[in-house]
Amino acid sequence: MTIAIIDYGMGNLRSVQKALETAGGKTVITRSARAIRQAEKLVLPGVGAIGDCMKHLKEFKLIDPILETIEKDKPFLGICLGFQCLFEKSYEFGTHKCLGVFPGEVVRFKLPKKYTIPHMGWNQIERADKTPYLKGIRSGANFYFVHSYYVKTRKPDIIATRTTYGPKTFVSSVSRGNLFACQFHPEKSQTIGLKLLENFVGL
Repeated sequence: MTIAIIDYGMGNLRSVQKALETAGGKTVITRSARAIRQAEKLVLPGVGAIGDCMKHLKEFKLIDPILETIEKDKPFLGICLGFQCLFEKSYEFGTHKCLGVFPGEVVRFKLPKKYTIPHMGWNQIERADKTPYLKGIRSGANFYFVHSYYVKTRKPDIIATRTTYGPKTFVSSVSRGNLFACQFHPEKSQTIGLKLLENFVGL
């Protein structure tokens, strides 16, 4: 089954591709709307600023095929920026309208000075919901994070995991049906990240 990794001019595409192929997936990196629509599974990766992300998705006419894939409940994995852009809006360097798949907004951490922003490095997840993406992954497992902004949502039933950084507990992943999106980077999270990607490939 082909996994389409969306190329919208941002993100660590090759490392995501390599990790998915190590997990047993057959992948293609593409910005073709047709290829995205035809793929059995979809990955929306991302590193960078949300404003540029949304601009590029519009320029390459990728918003409709992404939303159609989600509507059809095909297996969908959003990573980092590909997680944040699923919500209604982001306040990263201004106010940006996002894809609006889920209610919520993306805001910057406000933490005591002793806590570094961005939140970078290994941190634990606490499971809040059952999802096939986290099969065999326990609460307390460590994943790799790099982000200065986090998601706030009014829809608690989509929350799959939470993570605590300093005094702040934030949503670190969401799930609905065959969709899973995470703030952390499974492709950088060694064995535990590979397990999550294997679960995705096996859907």
